[in-house]
Amino acid sequence: MSELVLASTSPQRRAILEQLRIPFSVVAPSYVEHDPPDADPVELVRAHALGKARSVHRNGTWTLGVDTTVHLHGRVYGKAGTSVEAATMIHALAGQTHDVVSGICLLGPGVERVEVATTGVTFRVLSERAIADYVAAGEWNGRAGAYAIQGLGARLVESVAGDYLNVVGLPAALLLDTLEHDAPALLAS
Repeated sequence: MSELVLASTSPQRRAILEQLRIPFSVVAPSYVEHDPPDADPVELVRAHALGKARSVHRNGTWTLGVDTTVHLHGRVYGKAGTSVEAATMIHALAGQTHDVVSGICLLGPGVERVEVATTGVTFRVLSERAIADYVAAGEWNGRAGAYAIQGLGARLVESVAGDYLNVVGLPAALLLDTLEHDAPALLAS
């Protein structure tokens, strides 16, 4: 049986692969991300996904690299470094529809495929207290856009247009299409 090497330590990505019953192991990538606010979000996630996958890939294996960012009004919202940055990000997203953009990179025998998925997320209009309460909960740490939709961050969201699992951290529909095309043995469980 084939196995996928996930170049990520994200518990959300692991949970999604488990949910989809795709056999995998985890190797922490050595690739260092950089998220300039004025970056093109599609090119950014493509570069990060490829860099993560290449940093752990070994010949004869299948490797998956993934990167996700949030984009609104020409600005990339990566991971907040402090609670003040997190509050600023949530405030900017409040009452707005932003894009969650994810890149996936599949490396394997004769394959180097990089694809991108985008999901629209609309935040509710949020009070200062709602923002402060969310930030105080600490869930923003390590999250693109400073929120986690699968947790308490669901309180922030009014609607989702597209792949919900993309917002969680792994665009499942895109991944399944890619695996069906390039590595169908990984789906034979």
